[in-house]
Formats: sequence, C-alpha cells, structure tokens
Amino acid sequence: MHPTRLSAALAALALTASLAGTLAGTANAAAAGPSQPVPPGHGKSLALAAADKAAASGLDGLRHGTDEELVRTAVTPWAGGLYYAAYQRTYKGLPVAGGDAVVVSDSAGKVREVAAAPAPAIRISTKATVGSAAALATAEAQLAGVESAGTPELTVLLKGNKPVLTWHTLVVGRTAQGLPSSLDTYVDARTGKVTQATDKILHADGRGYHNGNVTIDTAASSMTDPNRSGFKCGGQNGSAYTGTPPWGNGTANDLVTACVDIMYAAQRESDMLKQWLGYNGQNGQGGMVPARAGLGEVNAYYDGTKTTYGHNQNGTMQLTGIDVVAHEYGHEIFDRTPGSAGSSNENGGMNESTGDIFGALTEHFANNPNDTPDYTVGEKLNFLGDNKPIRYMHNPSLAGDPNCYPQLNAGTEVHAAAGPQNHWFYLLAEGSNPGGGKPASPICSGGPSSVTGIGIQKAGKIFMGALLMKTSSWNHLAARKATLASAKNTYGSAECNAVKTAWNAIGVPAQSGETDCGGTTTPDFSLALNPASGSVQPGASVTSTVGTSTTGGSAQTVQLSASGAPSGVTVSFSPSSVTSGNSSTMTVQVAAGTANGTYPITVTGTGSATHTVTYQLSVGTTTPPTGCDNTEYTYEGSLTDGQADAQPDGSYYYSATSGTHVGCLRGPAGADFDLYLQKWNGSGWADVAVGGTASADEDIAYKGTAGYYRYVVHAYSGSGAYTLGLSAP
Repeated sequence: MHPTRLSAALAALALTASLAGTLAGTANAAAAGPSQPVPPGHGKSLALAAADKAAASGLDGLRHGTDEELVRTAVTPWAGGLYYAAYQRTYKGLPVAGGDAVVVSDSAGKVREVAAAPAPAIRISTKATVGSAAALATAEAQLAGVESAGTPELTVLLKGNKPVLTWHTLVVGRTAQGLPSSLDTYVDARTGKVTQATDKILHADGRGYHNGNVTIDTAASSMTDPNRSGFKCGGQNGSAYTGTPPWGNGTANDLVTACVDIMYAAQRESDMLKQWLGYNGQNGQGGMVPARAGLGEVNAYYDGTKTTYGHNQNGTMQLTGIDVVAHEYGHEIFDRTPGSAGSSNENGGMNESTGDIFGALTEHFANNPNDTPDYTVGEKLNFLGDNKPIRYMHNPSLAGDPNCYPQLNAGTEVHAAAGPQNHWFYLLAEGSNPGGGKPASPICSGGPSSVTGIGIQKAGKIFMGALLMKTSSWNHLAARKATLASAKNTYGSAECNAVKTAWNAIGVPAQSGETDCGGTTTPDFSLALNPASGSVQPGASVTSTVGTSTTGGSAQTVQLSASGAPSGVTVSFSPSSVTSGNSSTMTVQVAAGTANGTYPITVTGTGSATHTVTYQLSVGTTTPPTGCDNTEYTYEGSLTDGQADAQPDGSYYYSATSGTHVGCLRGPAGADFDLYLQKWNGSGWADVAVGGTASADEDIAYKGTAGYYRYVVHAYSGSGAYTLGLSAP
C-alpha cells in the first residue's frame, strides 16, 4: 500500500465526495453491471460526473487533441441545484494559457451549458532552450524595481490562435516612471523574449471619506480578519496594524482609520456576495487578498496579491470609501473566477466595469447613511476639480465614455471601455425610467423603446452567475450569452428577457446558440462517450457507449454518425439513431494492416441541434490482461501513471443485501496498480477494503452490509491497460 501518493489521487477522486473526481473515463464494460438506485445526497456527484464526461468526450467546444486534457480546477455550487465546473487545458502535462472552459450541469446529471475559449490543435515541442532563471531575469528586467516575482512555470501560451512554449511568471514592482505594476508575463522558452505581458494593476478612482462608527471583524490585538482567510490591513510594509479596539481615531488621514474603512467595505462586500449572490467571498473560498493603506500617491489598485490605497488629489483624505474598496476587490472577483483577466482592452474594460458593478452592489447592500447608494463613480473625490463623478453608470457619455457597444474599438482606454457594460447593468437593475429620484438612462440606436429593471439584487446574481462562465476569451458577446443562460437557469423567462432587452438597449447583438428566453424550453440534447478512448490491435474491434440526454424540451430523435476515421477503420452504431435519454453502442472495426497510431474520431449527433464528441482511438497498443474470469462482471480500462478510474463505468453499484464483495484486478506487467473498494456513507465515499501491494495484480474480498459501493483503480506507477472483475451479493 502506498499511502502518500495514493492519498493525493484519492483526494482528487474525493473532491466531489462523489463518483466523479478525476476519473480518467477510459473504462469499458465487458458485461452489464448490477442495477443501481441513486444514493441520497448524490446530486452534486451526478452533476460533476456529467460535466467530467462532457470534458472527457470533447463535447462541442470542449474538443481536445490526443496529448491534451481538460482538468477540472474549480467547482462552484449555484441556485437550483446547478454546478459550475471550470476546466484548464493541459498539453503533455503542461498548463495551457487559453483554451479553458466551463461546464454548467445540474443535480439530475444533465449538462446545461458549455462555455469554451477557442483553442487550435496543439502540436509543439515541450523542450525549452531557454532556462527558467534566464526567463525570470528577462521578466524582471521589464520593471525598474522588483518587489516580488513568482517561480517561472513552463506553459503553453495560445497567442493569436497559435501555441507558444513559454515561461510564465508574475512580477510585481515599479516601472521606470515610478508607477506600481504587476506584470503577468510569458517569456518565449526558445527565443528568451517576452511574448506577452499584461499589467494586472487596474487603477481605481476612489473617494476619500469615512464611513462613520462601524463594526468590523478583527483579532483581539491586530487588524486581521479571523473569519475571512488571508484578509488583513496595515501599512506599506505588509504587516497588519496592531493594538486594541476601538481602532482608529476617525480623522481623515489617520492610516488605522483608513484600515477601518477598508475592512468595513471589504467585509460588507464579502457579506453581500454570500447573502445576495450565493458566492463564497471575493476569492470564492471565503477569503480575499490583504490590504495596504498609506500609499503616498493619488491611486488605489489591485495587483493580484493585495489591494493598495493612497490619498486624494489634495492630500486631504485617504481613498478608502465603500465603492473604491469594493471596486478593487471586484477586480479580485474577476481575477479569481474562471478565465481570470484577459489582455485585450475590451476585456480590461469589462474588468473595470466589474469593479464598478460590485462597488454599486456593495453600497446598496451596506446602505450606509454616510454614503447613500448610487450608480456613480468618484462623486466625492473631486477628481476633476469640478465636484462631479468620473463615471456615470446610467449614462457613461456624461464623462465622455461610450454608452453603446458599437462605439468601442481596439484602442478604447480601459476605464472608458467600462461604459457599455456599466450602462447595461444600470438598465437591467433600474430600467430606462426608474423614477423615485433615480436618473433616466438613454437607449442606444436600434434598441427597444424602454427597459424595465428587475432590481439590483437580481441583476447582481445574474451577473455573478455569468462570471462563473467566463473564459480567457471573455468579451461583450460572450457576456450576453452567459448572462442570458444565468438568468434563465437562476430565475426564469421574465428575467432572461429583461437581460436580453438590456443588451439590445446598448447595441450588443444576438448570438448564435444563445439561450431562448421563451416560457417553453427549446428542445436540445447532449452527447457523451463512455469510454472516450480505446485501444485495439489491427484486425480487431473496440466498442464505446454513446450516451444521450435530453437537456431541453421533449425527448427527440438523434441521428448518429462518425467522421475522421483513418483508412482501414470503420465505425458503426447500433442503433444508428436513438431517442434522447437512450444510448447506442459504437463499434470501431480496425482492419488488419491498419497503421499503428492514435486517431481522433468525431462522433456527431444530429437532432434539433448538432453536437459533437471525440473518441481517441489507439491502434497497435497493448490489450487488457486476463485472469478475472470467475467474477460476475468484467470491466476494462487504461490508465497513465498517477491516474485513477472509478468502476463500474465511472459509476457505482447498489447491493440490496449483506454479503461478500469480490474484486479482482489484473494490471500491466511491470506496473504497480492498487485497488480500493469504497462505500457511500451519506456524504462521501469511504474506503472499506484496500489491495495495495507493490504489483499490478490485486484481490479483495469484503463482507459488507447493504449499500452503495464502487471500486477505484489507481496507477501508483506505470501505465497500461487493466481488467477488473467484480462480484456483488
């Protein structure tokens, strides 16, 4: 038994407390398994199993090549039993910057939405000719002074839809002009030149005023939040201020008082995210980056590691108002949701707008009489010397910024580029003529005659749900699709239509495949392969199950076809068409003499819509070993070093009576595979028997009570095909 490495693999499998985990998805049942009712509390498991299967199968935009994988990196639960699963693309084990994806699935095990950044087929050498130390020196040379720099990581960057092998690092410091900078840098691993560098520092426009006597969460003797991980406030040296409450003296330029304002605003934003939007804090895990007060500049910014706050133009107060602090931490929300922050001006403008939106949301949630809620930015800073705001969400043109999406271009400055999305959010929340002392909002040419708002809380939750579908290619067109899906999934057709009307009002056009807001659900279906890959010798065949599910409307007929098979390979389906919700057996017949190699085969399902998945066929590789002939059911699979499978078929089985469970594993020669029998305990899978010798073959016999069981096959070392036999009472 190998506890250290095995624990890591099983921790990944247990991430969802479910059957899904990091399953390789390469199992193939040679006999039908026992029937299985759904365990109680298993909705999350079903949702993530569906998402993982979609990713492994390469559903639609999730398509990936032979040496690529989509690795699940985050899971966010949402209203109505929905789960947002984020995936990062990898190539030969290296992270890929770009080509990331999000799958939205539900507790019934259905895929609801797929959002994917475009990615070419990646074929590139992973051997660097420039070392990491040289790359780091190049990255640091961009700044006049370096405060910190991360260890470079070899990464494939998708730039201009082409893969580039790079060293990736974050360098924080000051430019030659003395400005703060946090450069997310990719250095070409062959030429040693900077390929791409994006400044994560987004300078906010703050207000310097106090929030009055407020309650904040701190430790007994330091300004460290005991409830929100990572959050503290102090001076420019990074240490939290120490002392005892009450903190600060209430004066304009006292820095402890500034930290009171910062902590109050950031904590109210955290509470708003949880109570209004159902999201766990700024970083999605209940915490946020620390804050520093006392910057000797007219500035406030987020750099990926912290937020920093200076003073106003006249030096009369600190820039620590509610909406400036919430704006900065809004950048962290944008940065830590899937897709992170992009490099284009349009993406940067949407990042700035996200800060403004969370500033407005936090002001409305806090409802502090010292800063009554509004949709303006910088109204108390006197930034321009005329006592006017620097941005108006209801009418961005009042500050010279574009109101409408068609007015944007590649050169629009990022703060100005916040205009269209800010305008959209105001229209969605308040409408074009809200009344009650709130300003009217103009509608762009070609838009509807009027827009009716749905309220800021609903608008905020829809926006947050859309951010959870963000990818690295995020833009206004993608935001339209994501917010429509978020509105329909979270609330219903009325809110979805309000979102659509608000986008129409700022000139963002309808997109192919966007959610239908009608009261009835548009008929649709999804596809999945089990397994998504297979190995076969020339002259033999291999099978896979093509599963379908109804994701919208009534069940429909889905016609199945295949393309991309190499010469000598034929693909057939039995049956050739199915009613969605049913499955078909795909048989891949490989003729004698077919060249060895790995071939992607595209499987297409055609109904009211068309969807594709990808089957990876390996010809000429080893066949699964034998030796488990005396068990009731037999399953075959293939694992690479460190990978794990759940069986049967990535799922589990139900035993209605007590008795002996028998597991027989036969793995590839020279490898070390382990076998685990797990039982569902009501909230997760627990080991009840382990076969963990230093060989490829394991046997288990366990006497257990009635319940839900599964086997986990783990490749501790080595790779190859395996056979698992099991018998259940």
